[in-house]
Amino acid sequence: MGKKQLLFVTYHDENVEAGLSYAVDLAKTMNEDISILMLFRRKAMERLEDYMTAVAFAEEGEFKTARELIGEDLKRRNESYEEKAGLLMKRCSDAGVSVDVGASAADIVSAVRNLLRQNSKIDMVLLSPAVTEGGNISSKELNRLVKTSSRPVVTMSKHTQVA
Repeated sequence: MGKKQLLFVTYHDENVEAGLSYAVDLAKTMNEDISILMLFRRKAMERLEDYMTAVAFAEEGEFKTARELIGEDLKRRNESYEEKAGLLMKRCSDAGVSVDVGASAADIVSAVRNLLRQNSKIDMVLLSPAVTEGGNISSKELNRLVKTSSRPVVTMSKHTQVA
């Protein structure tokens, strides 16, 4: 992927496709690729327990066991990163847009900031409706994201119908 990219941010446990069609249309209009970041939201204590367990095994050289524990946790929740990533990649490739998919368990500000540091091709951040609606991101977090991203941050919302 040599072109500029749009960063589409969504949560793995929500409708990962919400807002994707807009992101794809925007990428096609701007002749850019898409980088998708799926955020894993978990309670802080659950993440801490997982990390401590994974670190304990990793310290003993058991990296495979540490990865298996994290994978088992996702299976217990009936979730599959590979399925969701595959679905997003298929939707983008069907529309003729190159895509890469990544994941993070960090908070949204840290995750986006880290990805922007690693990938200088990203020139815009798109927050899916799953991120922006229902109190998933606070105004404080959104302000921090805008201030630290050094890229335009676009928020999306679901289309509402009036009865």
